[in-house]
Amino acid sequence: MGAKLEHGRSAAAFEAAQKVIPGGVNSPVRAFGGVGGTPVFMASGQGCRLTDIDGNSYVDYVASWGPLILGHAAPEVVAAVKAAAEKGSSFGAPTLAETRLAELLVGAVPSIEKVRLVNSGTEATMSAVRLARTFTRRDAIVKFEGCYHGHADGLLAAAGSGALTFGIPTSPGVPADFARQTLVLPYNDLGAVKALCEARGKDIAAIIIEPTAANVGLIPPKPGYLAGLRETTRKHGILLIFDEVITGFRAAWGGAQALYGVTPDLTTLGKIVGGGLPVGAYGGRADIMDHVAPLGATYQAGTLSGNPIAVAAGLATLERLRDGSVYKKINSLCERLCRGMAEAAAKAPIATHGVGIQSMFCTFFCEGPVWSYADAKRADTRRYAAFFHGMLGRGFYFAPSQFETGFLSAAHTEAEIDATIAAATEVLMAIAPS
Repeated sequence: MGAKLEHGRSAAAFEAAQKVIPGGVNSPVRAFGGVGGTPVFMASGQGCRLTDIDGNSYVDYVASWGPLILGHAAPEVVAAVKAAAEKGSSFGAPTLAETRLAELLVGAVPSIEKVRLVNSGTEATMSAVRLARTFTRRDAIVKFEGCYHGHADGLLAAAGSGALTFGIPTSPGVPADFARQTLVLPYNDLGAVKALCEARGKDIAAIIIEPTAANVGLIPPKPGYLAGLRETTRKHGILLIFDEVITGFRAAWGGAQALYGVTPDLTTLGKIVGGGLPVGAYGGRADIMDHVAPLGATYQAGTLSGNPIAVAAGLATLERLRDGSVYKKINSLCERLCRGMAEAAAKAPIATHGVGIQSMFCTFFCEGPVWSYADAKRADTRRYAAFFHGMLGRGFYFAPSQFETGFLSAAHTEAEIDATIAAATEVLMAIAPS
């Protein structure tokens, strides 16, 4: 099928890793289970490129799953990390930099009046849900099919047998009683939300949602959907939580809530606010956040929360984003890529549905539209796998799963975009039905 890079060292590294790491990887999607084959072990990243341990170079569209909006080893981020590390890696005590980052987040994100720094997106969503339960004195929460909020027990739930039933566990080790406190509804179905809230609103502490579903491919909210959630939650005294671990400072300065003009009660952040290092955050209205210990009774703690090195990386990244020039560039590049990919698919011809939102993108290998998890499941995962390996062999690193999002960075240029489109045209023609 054309070009093919050698990955002998990666194959050997994967074999060795499997002897000491479950599945050979420290996060499941890295195992290439969605596309087949052996995962590529990376050695370094610079700008918009990754280099693997066999010496192969790739134009990268994963960007560490979103946070590297400035590219790999961005000079200002590297300088900030070095300066912070020289002063110490962790103190277990407050620092001025933590307050500066918090002030920046409060000033940028419409919903945040106070914010608590944590170490991951999972920690942020888990803490936000606990806080919502404290504030409302209710136990149940609502999430949506296809939206991922980390691997906390109560959030690993799938839909029950009917629209108004409680969820069931999606992982062994999650007690059924935990999952039963999670109601699961289809994304983009406002009618289902209203019906559920009319039936059980008094039991529901919070509705948590990715405002743009970015863990099932990429699915935008229908016009009026987020505003409808806001109206419905207010009516029933339910807190609205936006999980912006991916979209926060990626969809726009201030996140998807700034882009769509809908303000939740609580917001969870991660990814970019740590500049690619392990950071998460949750914040919202002051009257809600004041329930967090030590001011309130809702307990949440972390020795490494507000780690000085991660905070320095986050500050350097956000300061670069503040004037909006990066967004203007990467959003334009994403439009160029999506347009070129659609034209390439039409030439093949092959059925695809492309989605581009700001600097995020996804190509579903199915006819559109795609508005929900059920729609996304129609995608031809085998054809995506063939596309993935065809692009990998030509030096382009896409997400190793049909159901993930791609990302542009400030380090990409039109030259890389055009080369990507040219390679995609070859690959799509090669894998099109005969």
